[in-house]
Amino acid sequence: MDQTTTSLILNALVSGLLLAGFYAAVSVGIAIAFGMLDVVNIAHPAFIVLGSYVAYVVNKWLGVDPIVVAVVLSPAFFLLGAAIYRVYYLAFERRGQESLRGLAFFFGILFITEVVLILAFGVDYRLVTTRYSDVTWRLGGVDLPLRLAVPFVVSLAMTLSLQALLGRTFFGRSMLAVAQDPFALQLMGVNPVRVKQWAFALSLATAGIAGALLIIIQPVQPSLGREYIGLVFAVTVLGGLGSIYGTLAGAAILGVAESFTSTFFGPSWAPAVSFGLLLAALALRPAGLLGR
Repeated sequence: MDQTTTSLILNALVSGLLLAGFYAAVSVGIAIAFGMLDVVNIAHPAFIVLGSYVAYVVNKWLGVDPIVVAVVLSPAFFLLGAAIYRVYYLAFERRGQESLRGLAFFFGILFITEVVLILAFGVDYRLVTTRYSDVTWRLGGVDLPLRLAVPFVVSLAMTLSLQALLGRTFFGRSMLAVAQDPFALQLMGVNPVRVKQWAFALSLATAGIAGALLIIIQPVQPSLGREYIGLVFAVTVLGGLGSIYGTLAGAAILGVAESFTSTFFGPSWAPAVSFGLLLAALALRPAGLLGR
C-alpha cells in the first residue's frame, strides 16, 4: 500500500470519527424521546436548526461562541420541551391517540418551526465563523480540522454526561423504566408523566446544543432539518433503542462509513451505503447493536 493511499485511509477514518461525534449529538435526543419514552418526535431536527439560528443571532450581535450560547440557553430549550410534552400528553397520550395523531402533531411542529424561521431569516444559508473555524492541525499525514474536532469534544462530553445521569441517578433510572413499566414507578411513588415530561425536556435541551455544533460545521437554512430526520432515527435504531452507548456506536459506524464512501466513491453514494448498513444490521440484530 503506497503512502498516498495510507494517508487517504487515515484521513477518512479520522474525518469519519469526528463526524460521528456530531451525529451522536444530533441523535442522542431521539435516543431519549423515541428509545426511552416511545415519543416519536419527528420535529427534533427542526429544533436543532432552531438552536443553530439562536446561536447565529447571538454570535452576530454579541460575538459569543455558538457553543457557549447553546450551553447558556439550554434551560430555555429544556422549558420549551417540557411545555411541548405537556400539550402532547394532554391532547394525545392521555387519550391513547399518540400513535398516529401524535405523529401528526410533531409533523405540524416541524413545519411551523420551519415556516417561522423562513419568515424571520429567509431561505439564505447562514454560517458562523469562530476563531477555530479555519484552523487545521496536521499530525503526521492526518488533518484535524478544529471545526469538526471542537464539536466532537463537546458532543462526547454531552453524551457521556447523559450516560452518567442515566446510570447514577434515581431520575436517570426512572427514565429507563418509564416506558417499560410505568405502573411499577407509580408503586414507588414516582409520577410517570412527570418523568416523561422532564426527560423529553432534556432531549430538547440536547437539540439546542447540537444546533450550535451544526452551524459551526456547515451553513444552515430553515429546511435543513428535513435532511437529518432519517439520519437521527437511523443512528438511534442502529445503535439500539434507549442506549446512549449504542447511539455512540451507531454514530461511529455511520460516520466512518460515510467518510470512506465519500473519499473513495464520491459523496453521492454515502447515504445509500449508510442506510444499507442499517438494514443489514437490523436483519442480523433487530434490537440494534446494544439494544435490550
